[in-house]
Amino acid sequence: MRRLLEAKVSKAREIPAGGRDTAGGIIPMFSEKVRAAAETNNSFLCIGLDPDPELMAHPHIPSFLQEIVDATSDLVCAYKPNLAFFEALGMGGMQTMLESLRSVPKHIPIIADAKRGDIDNTARFYARALFDVYKFDAVTVNAYGGRDAVQPFIDYADRGVLVWCRSSNPGAADLQDMKLEDGRFVYEAIAERAREWNTRGNVGVVAGATWPERIERVRDICPDMWILVPGVGAQEGDLEAAVQAAMNADGGGFILNASRAVLYAAKDDGYAKSARKAAQKLRSRINLMREAALARR
Repeated sequence: MRRLLEAKVSKAREIPAGGRDTAGGIIPMFSEKVRAAAETNNSFLCIGLDPDPELMAHPHIPSFLQEIVDATSDLVCAYKPNLAFFEALGMGGMQTMLESLRSVPKHIPIIADAKRGDIDNTARFYARALFDVYKFDAVTVNAYGGRDAVQPFIDYADRGVLVWCRSSNPGAADLQDMKLEDGRFVYEAIAERAREWNTRGNVGVVAGATWPERIERVRDICPDMWILVPGVGAQEGDLEAAVQAAMNADGGGFILNASRAVLYAAKDDGYAKSARKAAQKLRSRINLMREAALARR
């Protein structure tokens, strides 16, 4: 029984994320990989791969997402599967995820939207699962447990660790906008901690597009770190304001995510073409707004 379990664990660790073979190669730093993808595709757009059977054009998740990827892989700087959508599928959910990601080109980073966070011993196994088993390029984490809940992820120096800082949902203000005794908001304190933890250059933050003024403040605190910006599209974030607030001094440093607005642009047989058109439109708008913001500086 023990040998059987060890064999299963060994086999699991050989599974490359999305079927991508990284054996024998040096995995580039996440920041280098996303920067290169952004330059190659002239894009700061990330597409969230969040399969909702009620919204999909057909029920077969792997082929649905593979067609979306095939139609958009030259338009993005990253893909971001939210693990909850796959875990909800049951026992085979993570295998479905791996099959769905097989068509992602090797040079495009995959960010696991997992928002993991726990005591250090448990966090080590979360990090091991996401980075060693599934081989994601980056992961979102929840910093509520403090540094030792995040450090096991940071220890993977070649992978990205995106700290959930100021979220895009309406209830974010309940906790994240609470004021501390020194007058700072909680989200500001989290951003400051993320900056302190960035000793390996692999830590970034997450700040939602629905609150551009909060993104601007996060950028002030973290001038040289990657900011993942969700909330564009279905959540009706202000795209222009978000781009202007998120970009660093060089006009980069941000990853702008859209999920439902691209995945479910159409529910007929032309859904992949519609997804491409939606992604093209978003990429063009992001680039135009970025150029305009740079010109005003």
